[in-house]
Amino acid sequence: MPDAIDRYVLSRYSKLLHGNFAGMMTDPERERFLRDLVEDARTITDDELGELLAADWRPRITAAWLIGVDRRTAWRSRIRELFLESGLVFAGQGYCFALARFGTIADAEILVSYLDHYLARPDLRYDQEWALAALHHIDADLTTAYTSRYLRPGGLWESWSAKNSTDLPFHKMYFAMLCSHVQRAVHAADVRR
Repeated sequence: MPDAIDRYVLSRYSKLLHGNFAGMMTDPERERFLRDLVEDARTITDDELGELLAADWRPRITAAWLIGVDRRTAWRSRIRELFLESGLVFAGQGYCFALARFGTIADAEILVSYLDHYLARPDLRYDQEWALAALHHIDADLTTAYTSRYLRPGGLWESWSAKNSTDLPFHKMYFAMLCSHVQRAVHAADVRR
């Protein structure tokens, strides 16, 4: 039996979990991809997820997406630990997705911790756009206003983005679209059951 990295990362998701599936596929291809993603998220074992989270960035981003799709909140503390550490490039995108899919106050607070630390460092460009977009997504769902503290004039986002060219409205729209695609796929899988 192939290990989790071979099965989930190399053969299926290595290039598509930056959210690229939203724009790089035709509608039928995207539907098949998301159907498989939902099925894999529901069937992957905790041992396999642990194996992926112990590896480099591609397996970690893959694990985070699978965790988020199936809303496996038991992984929240591990996601938090890896996210705040920011030890590997791109993996944070998956952590942001998972936290947004969990969508609770606890997840918003993890994103706030990340943003408080990494927006204060304009010399570091990691996954700040993804984190703010994920926090905005949670704000919209919970009718909270966590993002407002970053977006006010003179706030951390303004100072960070002055040194890091970014398009926040695009990131928020793109992130919402990714979550919407996944939610529709999860709902369709539930209907088929």
